[in-house]
Amino acid sequence: MVGSELQMETQLEVKGKNDMGRPSVGAEPLPAERLPAEQFPEQLCGETRLCRFRGRQGGSPEPESPASASCGVLGSIAMNPVVVVHGGGASNISKDRKERVRQGILRAATVGYNILKQGGSAVDAVEGAVTVLEDDPDFNAGCGSVLNENGEVEMDASIMNGKDLSAGAVSAVRCIANPIKLARLVMDKTPHCFLTDQGAARFAAANGIPTIPGQQLVTERSRKRLEKEKLEKDAQKPDCQKNLGTVGAVALDCQGNLAYATSTGGIVNKMPGRVGDTPCVGSGGYADNDIGAVSTTGHGESILKVNLARLALFHVEQGKSLEEAANASLGHMKSKVKGVGGIIMVNKAGEWAVKWTSTSMPWAAAKDGKLHSGIDFGDTSIIDLS
Repeated sequence: MVGSELQMETQLEVKGKNDMGRPSVGAEPLPAERLPAEQFPEQLCGETRLCRFRGRQGGSPEPESPASASCGVLGSIAMNPVVVVHGGGASNISKDRKERVRQGILRAATVGYNILKQGGSAVDAVEGAVTVLEDDPDFNAGCGSVLNENGEVEMDASIMNGKDLSAGAVSAVRCIANPIKLARLVMDKTPHCFLTDQGAARFAAANGIPTIPGQQLVTERSRKRLEKEKLEKDAQKPDCQKNLGTVGAVALDCQGNLAYATSTGGIVNKMPGRVGDTPCVGSGGYADNDIGAVSTTGHGESILKVNLARLALFHVEQGKSLEEAANASLGHMKSKVKGVGGIIMVNKAGEWAVKWTSTSMPWAAAKDGKLHSGIDFGDTSIIDLS
């Protein structure tokens, strides 16, 4: 925890290393009464779970099962691919939506992980995972985007390659189903990092990105949310947990490259042209092969003020664990600007973490043939992908 006075509730999943400093492989829970020497404490919602490593403590790892087999190397160390996704912070998720949201997150993580297992890049994986969420009306991105004060959809997205720090971002785009694909094109096909509004629209048209009528992006749920928000005077307060929707992904590929992608429809009832943290590299996300990759969610203005993504990686550079870095960053945002949010992270060793200070945050992470997921504090499940 970052200061008991903050009383921050956070969620964590981290895979550890063995005592030789190599990424651990194939950790599995042990009953409490069996405590062999090769154990590592894994924090999960404030509880300690003991794990046993299949790798040898003093030498090279034992052969892995096909489900967790590595598909590449970094130097002499095999890199197991990892993808982590989030569906945005939330004050609450209704019972009728919760299972749909859970399944959407699982689909996104599975798509990203399969891309990695087939030898795809980290950039391909995060783009693929976020595209799944943009196509799902239960998430605030793409076809599920919230509405501005005029009842229109304006979307932001960004993506970054940790290999060379190339990045692409778009903001205030309309009539495009998948803004993350447009952000990828900005990164790959222009000398720029950021295009907005009409410039982004012209670039999309020139590169064959299909447009759709704006009303096709408007859902009945989004209309109702706008109507409700207009009636609430405090809708734009930083500590209001109703405007936290974003989707994002981070990944480590078989070659040891890192990437992030983040996409959003913004906040409900925003002014036309408002741009939040999502398309801003360093706030909505960051990726650097030498450190790690981060995607954030939460109150955009608060995240912008503290450069949340880069702040988290700064703490990693200073020697903090992923858990400590996430706690320190979210704690700083809470204490300085009273903002709440969430972070997903993966480092260059393949360790990953999920943290949030909002009421809930849908997330999923795939590594070593296992798919971890959750929504609420203490809500974690693991599925075997083999």
